[in-house]
Amino acid sequence: MKYTWGGLEYIDLSYKPRNEIVCKYYVDPGKHSIESVAEHIAAESSIGTWTNISTMNPRAARRLKPHVFSINHQTGEIKVAYNLDLFELGNMPDILSSIAGNVFGMKVLEGLRLQDISFPLKAVKSFKGPKYGIPGIRRLLKVKKRPLMGTIVKPKVGLDSKQHAQVAYESWVGGCDIVKDDENLTSQPFNPFRKRISETLKLRDKAEKETGEKKIYMPNVTAETEEMIQRAEFVKKQGGEYVMVDVLTAGFAGLQTLRKHAGELKLVLHAHRAMHGAITRVPFHGISMLTLAKICRLIGMDQLHTGTVFGKMEGDKVEVTTINQNMTKQRIKEENFRHNLDQNWGKMKTVFPVASGGVSPLQVPKMMNVLGRDVIIQAGGGIHGHPDGTMAGAAAMRQAIDAVMAGESLGSYSKKHRELAKALYKWGQ
Repeated sequence: MKYTWGGLEYIDLSYKPRNEIVCKYYVDPGKHSIESVAEHIAAESSIGTWTNISTMNPRAARRLKPHVFSINHQTGEIKVAYNLDLFELGNMPDILSSIAGNVFGMKVLEGLRLQDISFPLKAVKSFKGPKYGIPGIRRLLKVKKRPLMGTIVKPKVGLDSKQHAQVAYESWVGGCDIVKDDENLTSQPFNPFRKRISETLKLRDKAEKETGEKKIYMPNVTAETEEMIQRAEFVKKQGGEYVMVDVLTAGFAGLQTLRKHAGELKLVLHAHRAMHGAITRVPFHGISMLTLAKICRLIGMDQLHTGTVFGKMEGDKVEVTTINQNMTKQRIKEENFRHNLDQNWGKMKTVFPVASGGVSPLQVPKMMNVLGRDVIIQAGGGIHGHPDGTMAGAAAMRQAIDAVMAGESLGSYSKKHRELAKALYKWGQ
């Protein structure tokens, strides 16, 4: 049986994609057949409309129409290949307006989820990608092998600029490599952006002198785009080397602009995924975190929150490891991971995965076993909630990492490390 929409046929199960953008969708067709719904999706996301139209150029239609080349009735997943000429390459808002635009509002669908997207090298090369990647970040921090360790100043909001800087200082001296603002701290009246950056970077310098280690502060520059750029410029003038941004609330156009200016300023970009759960969490509708992570790599984020597996946030082992592989490798094969498409990143630099959310020293061995060493382990309450305060909490977290690197159990290592022993007692071992 042939299915058409607007007079065109889009299903061709013998079609072999070549140098095209490929999307994998989960489809809930409701009372309709998955084939008829697949036709609707392919048409609405590209050249089609709901009826035959006189303005359709038959030659252009044949050349530009997408192809539904795979339908899996068991999983409800379809794959659609899109000709690159349908898109303005290097323009992420345009690409998403097609493949993740009106299709989500179609009445014919009960549910639709963009599970994954694969970009050909021509499309990959049209984006800047990360400026530093994992090797560049390791060179900057002078940490070659172990996971990097970070924290978020807690409470999220409420501290003034000097109090914020003091918490950061205690975190660094205790053993953190990185201290970042939280996702909802920007420039509140009690902690204005410019004063906070100046105060915190002064104490970063002090911590570096006292510890002999490189220390990093990541201010949250999320704001209206022009203001965001001005804040990044201010961070650079004050001697900062990093900025962080809430990638979804800032928007993909804002991210591309920030990446351009951050590259010129030689600032590392840390991506926080605030709001992703509103888009990714429902398994039968929305956009997967894997898809969003790939978009962030293309645009040029150097670090990205991808999940902890064992913490308080959503994300199972298969999902998180699939995302991390796509962030840290140059080539990915479809058969190796759930919902994953073949992806060749070419020479595009890698992204440092960040594991955060409900992390204490207790989770460190399990996280390192599953996520490896190319990960930034970031704890908020798991550091600041230590019985002896922030400095001891940072020491305990660093000791947990050192124990795993030395091949020792936390229990054994804690016998000679008081901070770790107290942390284990508090959090349950």
